Amino acid sequence: MAQIRIQEAASFRLDEIYRYTRDRWGDAQAERYITGLFQAFERIDTHAVASRPVPAEFGVQGYFFRYERHVVYWRRLANGDVGIVTILHERMHQIERFREDFGI
Repeated sequence: MAQIRIQEAASFRLDEIYRYTRDRWGDAQAERYITGLFQAFERIDTHAVASRPVPAEFGVQGYFFRYERHVVYWRRLANGDVGIVTILHERMHQIERFREDFGI
Protein backbone atom coordinates (compact mmCIF):
# COMPACT_ATOMS: atom_id res chain seq x y z
CA MET A 1 0.00 0.00 0.00
CA ALA A 2 1.22 3.49 -0.86
CA GLN A 3 2.37 5.85 1.87
CA ILE A 4 0.69 9.21 2.31
CA ARG A 5 3.12 12.14 2.01
CA ILE A 6 1.90 15.52 3.22
CA GLN A 7 3.68 18.15 1.14
CA GLU A 8 4.72 21.54 2.53
CA ALA A 9 1.75 23.58 1.30
CA ALA A 10 -0.70 20.93 2.52
CA SER A 11 0.97 20.88 5.93
CA PHE A 12 0.58 24.66 6.16
CA ARG A 13 -3.08 24.41 5.12
CA LEU A 14 -3.76 21.65 7.68
CA ASP A 15 -2.38 23.90 10.42
CA GLU A 16 -4.61 26.77 9.21
CA ILE A 17 -7.68 24.52 9.10
CA TYR A 18 -6.98 23.19 12.60
CA ARG A 19 -6.49 26.65 14.11
CA TYR A 20 -9.55 28.14 12.40
CA THR A 21 -11.78 25.23 13.41
CA ARG A 22 -10.45 25.22 16.98
CA ASP A 23 -10.96 28.97 17.36
CA ARG A 24 -14.45 28.83 15.87
CA TRP A 25 -15.86 25.54 17.20
CA GLY A 26 -13.43 24.21 19.81
CA ASP A 27 -10.69 21.62 20.19
CA ALA A 28 -12.93 18.56 19.87
CA GLN A 29 -14.37 19.67 16.52
CA ALA A 30 -10.92 20.62 15.22
CA GLU A 31 -9.62 17.15 16.13
CA ARG A 32 -12.61 15.46 14.45
CA TYR A 33 -12.20 17.46 11.25
CA ILE A 34 -8.45 16.89 10.93
CA THR A 35 -8.86 13.20 11.79
CA GLY A 36 -11.54 12.92 9.11
CA LEU A 37 -9.21 14.51 6.55
CA PHE A 38 -6.46 12.02 7.37
CA GLN A 39 -8.91 9.15 7.14
CA ALA A 40 -9.90 10.41 3.68
CA PHE A 41 -6.21 10.57 2.68
CA GLU A 42 -5.82 6.91 3.67
CA ARG A 43 -8.72 5.94 1.39
CA ILE A 44 -7.17 7.49 -1.74
CA ASP A 45 -5.05 4.47 -2.63
CA THR A 46 -8.01 2.08 -2.45
CA HIS A 47 -10.19 4.42 -4.51
CA ALA A 48 -12.64 4.66 -1.60
CA VAL A 49 -12.82 8.42 -2.17
CA ALA A 50 -14.05 9.64 -5.53
CA SER A 51 -11.16 11.60 -7.01
CA ARG A 52 -11.30 13.40 -10.32
CA PRO A 53 -8.40 14.58 -12.52
CA VAL A 54 -7.26 18.15 -12.04
CA PRO A 55 -8.62 20.25 -14.96
CA ALA A 56 -6.14 20.88 -17.79
CA GLU A 57 -6.10 24.64 -17.19
CA PHE A 58 -4.17 24.05 -13.97
CA GLY A 59 -1.25 22.72 -16.03
CA VAL A 60 -0.33 19.85 -13.69
CA GLN A 61 -1.17 16.20 -13.43
CA GLY A 62 -3.02 15.31 -10.29
CA TYR A 63 -6.39 14.61 -8.74
CA PHE A 64 -8.81 16.18 -6.32
CA PHE A 65 -11.75 15.30 -4.12
CA ARG A 66 -14.05 17.15 -1.77
CA TYR A 67 -14.00 16.64 1.96
CA GLU A 68 -16.86 18.55 3.56
CA ARG A 69 -16.00 22.25 2.90
CA HIS A 70 -12.52 21.61 1.48
CA VAL A 71 -11.00 20.40 -1.77
CA VAL A 72 -7.99 18.09 -1.41
CA TYR A 73 -5.46 18.08 -4.25
CA TRP A 74 -3.11 15.14 -4.56
CA ARG A 75 -0.81 13.41 -7.00
CA ARG A 76 0.92 10.10 -7.39
CA LEU A 77 4.62 10.49 -6.60
CA ALA A 78 7.40 8.85 -8.63
CA ASN A 79 7.80 6.07 -6.04
CA GLY A 80 4.05 5.30 -6.10
CA ASP A 81 3.22 7.10 -2.87
CA VAL A 82 0.35 9.58 -2.62
CA GLY A 83 1.42 13.21 -2.23
CA ILE A 84 -1.15 15.51 -0.65
CA VAL A 85 -0.31 18.76 -2.42
CA THR A 86 -2.75 21.20 -0.85
CA ILE A 87 -6.15 21.52 0.78
CA LEU A 88 -8.25 24.55 -0.14
CA HIS A 89 -11.52 25.80 1.30
CA GLU A 90 -14.36 25.78 -1.21
CA ARG A 91 -14.53 29.59 -1.05
CA MET A 92 -10.88 30.11 -2.02
CA HIS A 93 -10.05 31.08 -5.58
CA GLN A 94 -8.98 27.57 -6.55
CA ILE A 95 -6.79 28.24 -9.58
CA GLU A 96 -4.81 31.07 -7.96
CA ARG A 97 -4.18 29.20 -4.69
CA PHE A 98 -3.53 25.94 -6.49
CA ARG A 99 -0.84 27.56 -8.67
CA GLU A 100 0.70 29.11 -5.56
CA ASP A 101 0.85 25.79 -3.70
CA PHE A 102 2.10 23.84 -6.72
CA GLY A 103 4.73 26.51 -7.38
CA ILE A 104 3.56 27.31 -10.93
